[in-house]
Amino acid sequence: MLKADSIKSTLAQVVADRKHELSPGRQFVEACEQYGLDAAVEYDVTITDSLTSSRRKPRNPARNMLKTIDLSRDPRQFYWHESAPAPDDTPIEGAEIRRELASRFHKSPIPELLTTTAWVQVPPDLWTDPDTFENFLNYRLIVRLCTAENHTIISGPGGLLNMPEIARMPEPGPFASTILRACNEIEQMGGTADGMIINPVDYYRAMGSGRLMDDLEQNGVFIVRTRLVEPGSAIVGDFGHGAQLFDAGRSVIRFAEPPAGTFTEPGIALKAEIYERVVVNLPTNFFVVSI
Repeated sequence: MLKADSIKSTLAQVVADRKHELSPGRQFVEACEQYGLDAAVEYDVTITDSLTSSRRKPRNPARNMLKTIDLSRDPRQFYWHESAPAPDDTPIEGAEIRRELASRFHKSPIPELLTTTAWVQVPPDLWTDPDTFENFLNYRLIVRLCTAENHTIISGPGGLLNMPEIARMPEPGPFASTILRACNEIEQMGGTADGMIINPVDYYRAMGSGRLMDDLEQNGVFIVRTRLVEPGSAIVGDFGHGAQLFDAGRSVIRFAEPPAGTFTEPGIALKAEIYERVVVNLPTNFFVVSI
């Protein structure tokens, strides 16, 4: 197991290495200088994972919670997953204490990856200033792509909130909070609640009224704040062992004609795309809770 100092050293090396690489924005700037409005760059990485934030207060995207499988470098045919026992299943000895013993095992093909798209409209002649154009690409187009990626993972058609196998938990039961009840239920299933996705309004309300958010983070729960979970709800789960993000390991940025209704006025537009899909291996270790 990596020690904390080793992890910090590894992360520092990643940041240092990226300083010596061309950013996605710079690569597109160079293509634009050569090809103008015909410029298109295909990347052999997922560009939402290619930039480091300069914010003093980090805000983590949902992808950072998940083990990512880059299918371009690690091709797979199938993934495994479990399901809760059916009511008429034969009782399993010991399952009253170790509930996971009664779970069923399954194998499914890797699902079709979903396309995540972001658009920006380029201010006239911005590309004549290469450094500013690079910054615009990195911190506007790709940041918008990160938000779109959160939608794909959390609330899109294949997202966590639309997986019927993930149970809802509307009441806290004997606990002070449904969040704490969900953490307990996950441990009773043999897992660990290591992540939570929550709307900022609920995060800051909880912060303003007590220590719950601090206590969760100090207890190792990785918290993602995002508008893409409805206020009054949160997703609590064993993200480290119970879910995966299948990723094509490629991306595209190009000039393109946007669909009607994308912008309020005509203009030159850029499109960025990535391809990925989240799957849940242990749906019994996830809950959508009402706060």
